[in-house]
Parts: sequence; C-alpha cells; structure tokens
Amino acid sequence: MQRPIGLFTDFGLAGPYLGQVRGVLLRHAPLAPVIDLMADAPACRPMASAYLLAALAAEWPEDMVVMAVVDPGVGSARLPLIAEIGGRWFVGPDNGLFEILLRRAARAKVWAITWRPQRLSASFHGRDLFAPVAARLSRGETPEAIGAEAATPWCPADWPDDLPEVIYGDVYGNAWTGLRAALLPPEARLVAAGQELTCARTFTDCPRGDSFWYENSSGLVEIAVNEGNAMAVLGLDLGTPVQVKVA
Repeated sequence: MQRPIGLFTDFGLAGPYLGQVRGVLLRHAPLAPVIDLMADAPACRPMASAYLLAALAAEWPEDMVVMAVVDPGVGSARLPLIAEIGGRWFVGPDNGLFEILLRRAARAKVWAITWRPQRLSASFHGRDLFAPVAARLSRGETPEAIGAEAATPWCPADWPDDLPEVIYGDVYGNAWTGLRAALLPPEARLVAAGQELTCARTFTDCPRGDSFWYENSSGLVEIAVNEGNAMAVLGLDLGTPVQVKVA
C-alpha cells in the first residue's frame, strides 16, 4: 500500500507543469492515488494560500501526503520542508505556506529536506524536489531518511490568526476570505470595496442579484451574489480588505 498523494498548487490546469509533476509521482510511487486538491491556489501568494490550505486540509484523509507548492521564491535560499501535522504529511517550501496549519495544530513536527536529486532545476522544485520527496513518503520512507528535524518554520510575525481580506475567487466568482465564519456572530456586517454586506445562510435567502456573506462549505466567510459573480459585481480582487462590523 502507498499513501495517497494530494496536490495543492498554483500551477493551473493549462500548460505542462501539473502533468510533469504527476509523471514524476507515477514514476516514483506508481501505486499511489494522486488527487488534484487544488491547481489554482492564489498564484505567487503564499500568505493567502496558507489560510486557504488550512481551511481545506481538515477534509482530507489522515495519512495523506500533500505536496503544497505556492513558491515565488523558488531557487532562493528558502528551505524545503516536510511537516507532519495532525497525521497528514505536507511537503513544500518554507515561505509561510504551512504557518496557519502549524499554528492551529494540536501536534506537529517539521523537517528540513536535506536530500537533493541529481537534477534540480532552479525554477521547478515542485517537479524535481517536492514530488520525489512526496513519493518517498507515500512509499513509507521516514522523514529522517530525507531530512533533518527543524525548528518552527519561518513566518512574518504580523500574519494574523485570521486574514481579513479576499484570498480566493472561485469559478462562480464567489470571494473567499481568510476569516473563519465560526468566529463571527451572524449579525456581523462586512464592508468590502465600499459595500456593506449582511449575513445569509444560503443563496436563496436573498433576492436574485443581492450580495451577502455566508459561511461556506470550508468554514470560511465568503462573499457572494445570488446568481451573480461577486468578484465582478462588487469590484473585488485578491487582497481586497474586508472590515468586520459588529453593532
């Protein structure tokens, strides 16, 4: 048996990148199921992606190996990491991507990857380094065979526990934020791009064309328009600040 491998990246579905990674995984762990968890994470935005990764990870099986790569600093001095968090294995760059997962975890352990492949492109560690490491973990190798135990990964001190901004726009144009909905009372109002929004349980609680916020299926505050594209209608973008008002 080989552990399933999940891919969380900003590579996109077009172009060669995801296919190249999947090819490496097939070569090194041919019996492992490979699942595309997310191919359109916020491109080159480790901070936004960290909150998204933390929200999504709770639904994934324990013992899964997750190759998570949002890595604008690829080829730089930043470390490559393995993190064991709540029974799942994460492989990726030390750029804050695992910070929120680690911060919220009851137990976690981190290793710096010391192994290097014979071929290591300066610009594609996802294919050349992280994919082979994920495959080795899938096959049952220990992180000690691949790296050395490390201290808590790097993270800017000013990253908040919840991020009050838009971190992702989905295929419907709904705007995900880095706020956990369970921490907001239902009477809270949000202000984004000059628009004030009240809470609804679901889309049909509002007239067609109305905007609102609600708790999405991953537990995050999401801004939506009933039968509309909230990103376009409200003029939202990744990084748009979201203010919370509680009367």
